[in-house]
Amino acid sequence: MSGATEASVPAVFASPADLVGAEGRILGPSSWVTIDQGRIQAFADATGDQQWIHTDPARAADGPFGATIAHGFLTLSLTAAFAEELLRVDGTAQVINYGADKLRFLQPVLVGSRVRAVGEITSAASGASGVRLGYRLTVEIEGVERPALVVDTVTLFVPESV
Repeated sequence: MSGATEASVPAVFASPADLVGAEGRILGPSSWVTIDQGRIQAFADATGDQQWIHTDPARAADGPFGATIAHGFLTLSLTAAFAEELLRVDGTAQVINYGADKLRFLQPVLVGSRVRAVGEITSAASGASGVRLGYRLTVEIEGVERPALVVDTVTLFVPESV
C-alpha cells in the first residue's frame, strides 16, 4: 500500500476451512498509512465529493477541525488493503467481498494523520461455496484515543477444490 510503513506479519491460514473455529483471533496491527492532502484530493477527484472540508486547506483552517479531514469513505476504502495485510488464507481460489454488516465513523482523520487497522475474527461458517468470514476492523489514528471507524465486514473464501 502506498504510504505504508512498518510492515506487519499477516495471520496465515492453510485453507479456508482452517478459519472455522478462529473466532476471537486478533489480526494485526497493520502498517501505518499517512493521510496526506494528495490522497484526500485524489479520492475527491475519483468520487466527485469536493466538499471544502476535504479539499480547501485555507478554508478548512478556519473550520471546525483547523485543517482538512479525510472523507469517511476514503478511510473505509483503506480497509481492503489493510485486510490483505492482516490476513492470508492459502488454498483459496477466490475471495469475494460480501460487504459490511455495521459501520460507524467515530473520529475525523485530520490531514497528515497516520492510520492503521487492527482486526478480530467474529465469525466463520462453512457453506456450499466456501467459508464466510466475519471480522471487525478498527481503524486507529496515531496518537488519538478514539478510532476513526469500526466496520464489521463479511468475506467469502472459496477453496481451490470447490
